[in-house]
Amino acid sequence: MGRFPQSPFQKGSQKWIQKGVNENSGLLESKIMAELDLPENEKIFWLSPLEEDEYAEYRDKQFLERLDVKTEIPLEDFWPSGGPQWDAFARSNTGRLFLVEAKSHIPELISSLRAENEDSIRLIHESLEETKRYLKSGADVDWSHRFYQYTNRLAHLYFLRLLNKLPAYLVFVYFVNDIEQKGPTSVSEWEGALKLLHSYFGLGRHKLQNYICDIFIDVSALEH
Repeated sequence: MGRFPQSPFQKGSQKWIQKGVNENSGLLESKIMAELDLPENEKIFWLSPLEEDEYAEYRDKQFLERLDVKTEIPLEDFWPSGGPQWDAFARSNTGRLFLVEAKSHIPELISSLRAENEDSIRLIHESLEETKRYLKSGADVDWSHRFYQYTNRLAHLYFLRLLNKLPAYLVFVYFVNDIEQKGPTSVSEWEGALKLLHSYFGLGRHKLQNYICDIFIDVSALEH
């Protein structure tokens, strides 16, 4: 099962993305549209995490079903079950797909592959390497370590946009001033950490760059 109901407004990035989607979606949408240079008539409709859907997050084929898209190449041929659980996602009136990963403090950037099944591990490594080759990464590092959440999201963008020709976009939302989580208090703090991340993978401008954006939101804009 790839649908996971969540408790509302607990803490950290989950709390803030829930508030952003359900209470101030206009702020999220305006930043996404500006960063991706989308037309003014583009309308974004959020599908997760919604209050009326128990703030559910989705993964595997269930997130594709929720987005109402079909892929020519089955997701299970590219990635095993237990894939990324998306913090948020949306679809626009023109069919664009927006997949969101949210962070409120720098340690959230760090993660590694935890799969134990050998077949799953092999498929993940094959797909990460395929994505890495396509993006012409300049660093000889294992994409399943250190910043795995970042690379597996890149791989899914590659799967949707390149392998299945779907108009997908990857949106990284970085929250500023989450004091409770001791998060960055300025955009420049985030930018410094992200510069290190991109350098680690040897990623400068690449073939998927136009379909990825980083947006920064001060949590004070989401407080009521």
